[in-house]
Amino acid sequence: MYSPHFSLNTHGEGLSHSKTFADCSQMASNDHHVHDHHHHDHDHDHDHHHHHHDHDHDKSTTSWVGADGRVYHSHDGLAPHSHEPIYSPGFFSRRAPPLGNRDFNERAFTVGIGGPVGTGKTALMLALCKFLRDKYSLAAVTNDIFTKEDGEFLVKHGALPEERIRAVETGGCPHAAIREDISINLGPLEELSNLYKTDILLCESGGDNLAANFSRELADYIIYIIDVSGGDKIPRKGGPGITQADLLVINKTDLAPAVGADLGVMERDALRMRDGGPFVFAQVKHGHGVEDIVNHILQAWEAATGKKRK
Repeated sequence: MYSPHFSLNTHGEGLSHSKTFADCSQMASNDHHVHDHHHHDHDHDHDHHHHHHDHDHDKSTTSWVGADGRVYHSHDGLAPHSHEPIYSPGFFSRRAPPLGNRDFNERAFTVGIGGPVGTGKTALMLALCKFLRDKYSLAAVTNDIFTKEDGEFLVKHGALPEERIRAVETGGCPHAAIREDISINLGPLEELSNLYKTDILLCESGGDNLAANFSRELADYIIYIIDVSGGDKIPRKGGPGITQADLLVINKTDLAPAVGADLGVMERDALRMRDGGPFVFAQVKHGHGVEDIVNHILQAWEAATGKKRK
């Protein structure tokens, strides 16, 4: 089971990032387990409560101790996983590199798109499909916790032919499907790649908090998308997606005046938190910034596959 490396160092003078983002250790018994979360001050867009709680498992949830000694659990048989503690957002310059010598015939170059709920992940999936589909063979996999709504959105809006889109229901821990146990996404991605001889695969994570990020076993290129509606504080709050994604997208810049967000502050903090790593200001719904995002993807695609863009 793959676990990405995160630096244990703090990052940025005057910024405190040594707190645990999510230390969700479990104690399993026959009928229940306990999550013991540390209190911390970052925003969440899903229902992971930040207090000690225990809950009974029904028949759809199982827990067990793996050979590595960790406690794993599975909701409705989906994406068995542990909750591994993340102690620092890490550094862009020390992020896990893409896997070397990967067989792109087995699974095409895969772009992972992550970020909190409502930031524009699905809108970006749609925009990328429309921008790339005439020149490249594409397929897409979307993740939702309990619905297939995002996949249905792509079908409804004609992003790709319906057969090239798969919708995955991850259950209540969407981060597990992109990091701790990626098999629930690898299966459909490999199937689509083989069926349609794809050049590029797009994989959208379920909406999660700032601690979520893709495993390099799953994503060759990682895009993390935030938006200004959460305020200009979001880049400096950090998190592995913000600091270590190959590209950070700051979306919905047109909303900045309405929410009082200072784009200059967001630019300053994004540069600082990402060690100068690339980021794009965008209004994806209106097409602004999409071409820049595509250029970043294709540069990485060329470098990884040795092919030239079409």
